Amino acid sequence: MKNKYFAMATFILYDVAAAVVSMSLSFMLTGDMLYVGNAWKIQDGILLHYIIYPLILLLVFYLLKIYHILWKYFTFSDLVRTAIGTAISIAALLVIQMAISNGRFRFSFYLLTFFITLTLILIHRAIYKVSVNKKAQARKRPRYSYRDRISGNIMIIGAGEAGEMIINEMTHKKDFIDCKIKCVIDDDPYKKGQYISGVKVVGGREMIVETAKNMNINVIVFAIPNCKTSQKSEILSICQQTDCKLKVVPSICRLDNFTEIATAIRKVEIEDLLGRDPIDINLGDKMNYVKNKVVMVTGGGGSIGSELCRQIAAHSPKQLIIFDIYENNAYEIQNELVHNYPQLDLLTLIGSVRDSKRLDFVFRTYKPEIVYHAAAHKHVPLMEESPNETIKNNVFGTFKTAECADKYGVKKFVLISTDKAVNPTNIMGASKRICEMIVQTFNKRSDTDFVAVRFGNVLGSNGSVIPLFKRQIEQGGPVTVTDPNIIRYFMTIPEAVSLVLQAGANAKGGEIFVLDMGKPVKILTLAENLIRLSGFTPYKDIQIKFTGLRPGEKLYEELLMSEEGLTATENNLIHIGKPIDIDEELLIDTLNEMHSVMYDESADVRGLVKRIVTTYKPEKNS
Repeated sequence: MKNKYFAMATFILYDVAAAVVSMSLSFMLTGDMLYVGNAWKIQDGILLHYIIYPLILLLVFYLLKIYHILWKYFTFSDLVRTAIGTAISIAALLVIQMAISNGRFRFSFYLLTFFITLTLILIHRAIYKVSVNKKAQARKRPRYSYRDRISGNIMIIGAGEAGEMIINEMTHKKDFIDCKIKCVIDDDPYKKGQYISGVKVVGGREMIVETAKNMNINVIVFAIPNCKTSQKSEILSICQQTDCKLKVVPSICRLDNFTEIATAIRKVEIEDLLGRDPIDINLGDKMNYVKNKVVMVTGGGGSIGSELCRQIAAHSPKQLIIFDIYENNAYEIQNELVHNYPQLDLLTLIGSVRDSKRLDFVFRTYKPEIVYHAAAHKHVPLMEESPNETIKNNVFGTFKTAECADKYGVKKFVLISTDKAVNPTNIMGASKRICEMIVQTFNKRSDTDFVAVRFGNVLGSNGSVIPLFKRQIEQGGPVTVTDPNIIRYFMTIPEAVSLVLQAGANAKGGEIFVLDMGKPVKILTLAENLIRLSGFTPYKDIQIKFTGLRPGEKLYEELLMSEEGLTATENNLIHIGKPIDIDEELLIDTLNEMHSVMYDESADVRGLVKRIVTTYKPEKNS
């Protein structure tokens, strides 16, 4: 908070100085203040301008909330607002001068003062943005350690600018004294036989396996930063047929300003092998709907919730409220946001979505305008053993949060749902389907726009399969896969959150937003790839053990029930499922009955769930 007010004070002092300097320059350039003999000739009214103009400028900027702009992320609209504020200040100065001053100044004086003031302010803001972002990039830039040192015979894939920079850097820097670049691979037939900084392009991807063997290659570096993920996956799959270690140049590298590209080379991650291009959801000005709004994220310390908080924090909310029952998770994301966004008005509250009184107090006191509801139990096998707890947290947690959103006039309510809500075979998926029904029902009765967002498995989230596989590999195996044929849709956490945020922007009420996630991935293939990426051979160094489907699991997940249909949006990868007619009276009556039954530990709530989720088939595993 101290950093926030210090930065604001710095902006204010600079703007006062800019106002004074701009007037002085304008006075001299227009001849309203001239140096005659040994003294300045000062026209009447000049001193008054030096007092009034800075005060007007600060007042107008305050009223237009220009000092609340996060200049680290300023947009064109922020520049326009600053220009308008400066113009209003100049106009007010002119009116006051005409009313109370005997002095008369040329109109060119006011025009010059406007342009000089605006230029000085924007230069200052631009310098501030560059310096802040430069510091942030320095913190995030990967560090090159001895443990990660690349050595041995190297094959570079990609005869482009990145490949050339890597060759030059490895050739001239002592960090890479143990490296010997033997060859380059590129699919462009015109480059075959040519040389890049003395290294020969031996051919296309069909030469990878043979060349790696013949030249005794130890490390393959994939040096095509902007390559489509589908093509990258194909090439890396070929590389996995060798015994070489695989490295990649991150796609975030910008070759025009990244001078040490070789030190950014990282290990190949499982995301590189999914075979699907990242979902490109350009939020841009769409995120204006959270600017200057009070935004609340339930489950804000979880995998999806915390990423929601990160992306929302970057778009200037009036206040961001993290609401979570797990204080450790909430504490971690709070510290991260305080460090990265010192100007953010951040409030971290501990509480449960099951607690009606706590929720009512939070909504009544802080008046959130947008709510992202990410709080939920999600682990399928665990929830199968505790179905009543699933209903308490997922169903009634959603109902109570939605009820408060309606009661206190929230503008948008976005539910985080799952593909497991479609034709569910487990209580977790069935509970999330009930949650979708609840928000659709509330939407019909409320002025709040209630929507749901449905997507598949999230890579790297808490409890997901990738961290489990990594731990099992570190322990020497075996890696456990439930069934050799089980498939899942996968997406990254940023993709999932981008979808949620776009849903909030496009929400008109009642929609279920569905992401086209491309082709599903076999879990067995993921396990095999991850073993290879860790430097082992599947079934030889690390065994894979099939354990059978767990309670509530099925071989595949679906994203849409057949009766829902699809409506396209402006993003061809995002669709809207047509709402299904809901027997609202039956839903409410069943929820009332559930509320009593779920506290009876000897009772099984599944029968009531099946009454309203007719597609729920708990007896089947696939």
